Amino acid sequence: MTHNFNLSALREYDIRGIVGQTIDETDAWAIGRSFGSILRRRGGNRVALGYDGRLTSPLLAAALTRGLTQTGCNVIEVGLGPTPMLYYAEAELPVDAGIQVTGSHNPAEYNGFKMVMNRASFFGEDIQLLGRVAAAGDWESGEGEIISHDIEDAYLDRLLQGLSFKPHRMAWDAGNGAAGRIIERLAEVLPGEHHLLYTAIDGRFPNHHPDPTEEHNLADLQKLVAGKELEFGFAFDGDGDRIGAVDSLGRVVWGDQLLSILAEPVLQRHPGATIIGDVKASQALYDRLAELGAQPLMWKTGHSLIKTKMKETGSPLAGEMSGHIFFGDRWYGFDDAIYAALRSIEAIDMLGGSLTALKSAMPSMVNTPEMRFDVDADRKFAVIDEVLQRLEESGADVDRTDGARVSARNGWWLLRASNTQEVLVARAEAPDQETLKLLLKDIDEQLEASGVKRAEAVH
Repeated sequence: MTHNFNLSALREYDIRGIVGQTIDETDAWAIGRSFGSILRRRGGNRVALGYDGRLTSPLLAAALTRGLTQTGCNVIEVGLGPTPMLYYAEAELPVDAGIQVTGSHNPAEYNGFKMVMNRASFFGEDIQLLGRVAAAGDWESGEGEIISHDIEDAYLDRLLQGLSFKPHRMAWDAGNGAAGRIIERLAEVLPGEHHLLYTAIDGRFPNHHPDPTEEHNLADLQKLVAGKELEFGFAFDGDGDRIGAVDSLGRVVWGDQLLSILAEPVLQRHPGATIIGDVKASQALYDRLAELGAQPLMWKTGHSLIKTKMKETGSPLAGEMSGHIFFGDRWYGFDDAIYAALRSIEAIDMLGGSLTALKSAMPSMVNTPEMRFDVDADRKFAVIDEVLQRLEESGADVDRTDGARVSARNGWWLLRASNTQEVLVARAEAPDQETLKLLLKDIDEQLEASGVKRAEAVH
């Protein structure tokens, strides 16, 4: 027997698709057979398994478990919870790998699988190998056991280990995502006054889409903070690995801005350390890191790529514009938005106690949101190559880390190909609106020269 996946589901960092269209229970079973076979061949046989709150997650988790046990792997079920809780299980339990069934920040009809093996991300070529193993039906056989292991208490204890907090009046928006129960439990033990939104785990996401990188999804949090005159608030995506933040004035503290706040206490412990941001982050972040004595490193977007680079450089802290924050300092190096929230409270305390003051002190730059526009799969990377060639011929100041990031007009613009969707991603930042318009014109000219219109953008 063999199995062929819908190729669109085999992403760079995970496996993901629309349930019933591009991914189903048979796919989940085949992922179990293939992942388990690869693990067995690499000398392991114990897999921690968790799942998020989507309506389809229990069915996919059951099919995945069937596939894994049929390869002779033992499955340690840690149950419903955020993706970071599964990462914690993989880091702390005597297991060789971990899989979380999750659709991450995607709409309710999506679901998928995030994987780790031998304490490292399972992505890129590993995922392509998984597809080839399934297509060949090249599976190991055996009879594995299923073991239940409730890890929530241990995870909660570990989140709080070594941290101390002053009381704050604050808000938490779990977005009906998988972090909800942990947030409720934290609010019971943390000092101060805690106002909770949407902590009931509900895979239909009835209140708003669980993606804090889009400001309209933070509207209820902003309203709560304003209405109760709170100090700040945090929001989380569907599986708890992306964080959003707002200050007392309702201003969004974006991922790169949060990273610049978190960096200061970390650098007190690790002077001169490498701190990593992604190519979408503001130049203000890299300038601030240099000012604090760090070695700033701009790296490719993507949680697996960032985690791998952290290990390579020994970095104690990294982050992405999308709200993935990675702590190597006092943590495991994986992205955990709940832990990032706790470290943010600690950092705010250390830096004077006011997130609003910290936000106000940041350089005033104007920038675009992340702009996405559709492009044919066979043109996605070709367009970037064409843009890079033209920029090189023109003598532009280009960073090629991940696509094209061009420094110009006292600002910068970025154009890169998404690794997870058939889209190009653009972003620009400038000292004022007029300059921003000129940078967007630069992007438009490059796209037009390759036959793409920014007017097709989907935000």
